[in-house]
This record gives sequence, structure tokens and C-alpha cells, in this order.
Amino acid sequence: MKQRHVFPRMVRFADIDSLGHVNNVRFFDYLEDARMAMFHIDPHHEGEAPFKGLVVARHEIDYLRPLTFRPYPVRVESWVSELRAVRFALEYEVRDDSEVFVRATSVLVSYDVERQAPRRLSAAELAYLKRYHVG
Repeated sequence: MKQRHVFPRMVRFADIDSLGHVNNVRFFDYLEDARMAMFHIDPHHEGEAPFKGLVVARHEIDYLRPLTFRPYPVRVESWVSELRAVRFALEYEVRDDSEVFVRATSVLVSYDVERQAPRRLSAAELAYLKRYHVG
């Protein structure tokens, strides 16, 4: 398997609902934080241009186990499962060393903000995504 992008995410007290586990809606924050790291923060730290104009076209999420408050982070592991000229699918697992709590998929579309229209992924963006492509 090619590499996965790994983002450590602390479970915050604010993430916990009245049932004592991470609320289902909060998991979308976990996925968003991982995407921000993968496409904006990490490229910046590596001296590369961050992605600009990505929009989420679709989310799908499977809740597998309850995640409760803990003093150490979980990992949001992400990888590209489908790669096309304008869009790609990003798969995720929210997990620790022994359990997977959530599996999810997002379809992201590259978008030209000025034209308000989809655009083709650049050669640099495609090269970056191929590091994580398993399809």
C-alpha cells in the first residue's frame, strides 16, 4: 500500500455528546482538520504550494465504534482511492492502534473560484495526490 496521510487529532471535551462519545457530526470536523493538514498545511511546510479551490461534492461516513474522551489523540488516516482530471475520492479511517471508529469517503472537486466553475487539477496537484493514491 502506498503511504497514507496521517493526522493526529485530540478528542476534545466539546466533541462529546450526552451519550458520552464523540457526536456523529463532530467526525466531519475531524475529516476537515485532516484535509486542511493534507492539502494546505503540509504542502506549505514542505515548500510546496497549497491546494486552492477544492470543494467537497460528497461525504459518506460509516460509524463503526463509539469514540470516547481520551488523553491521547486518534489518527485520521487519509488516502486517495480514485483520481481523475477534475475530481478525486479521499478515503479516511479515524482510528487508534487497535480500533477503527469511523470509515469515510469524500469526493473533492478542483474549483476555479474566480470563474465559479470546476477546473482541471494542475500537474503539481496530481503529482502530490499520486503519493497517496492506492487505486
